[in-house]
Amino acid sequence: MSDQMEFIDGLFAKAPHPNAPDFVKAKISIKREELINWLNNRSDEWVNIDVKEGRTGKWYASVDNWKPDPAMAGNSQPFESTGNAPEFISNTSDQEFDDDIPF
Repeated sequence: MSDQMEFIDGLFAKAPHPNAPDFVKAKISIKREELINWLNNRSDEWVNIDVKEGRTGKWYASVDNWKPDPAMAGNSQPFESTGNAPEFISNTSDQEFDDDIPF
């Protein structure tokens, strides 16, 4: 994993306009030809991007190059129950849920 930040040519992130609704989290601008050229020079199927805020308050986008450490893959221990954990009991199986989600 590299500590060097990699920027995306042709992709620009900005803070939302002050009058934007709360659900608008970022403003992204794409310079199409630059972004296409940058993408064509990559071999990965996926490109993960983080939108960040710099110390000066300026927003920017950078590539998230994090990869899992293969040396750590076999070191995780499976969960072992001690029998002392409280049992979760749900009584919702006989209840109907009110589906009022707007999407």
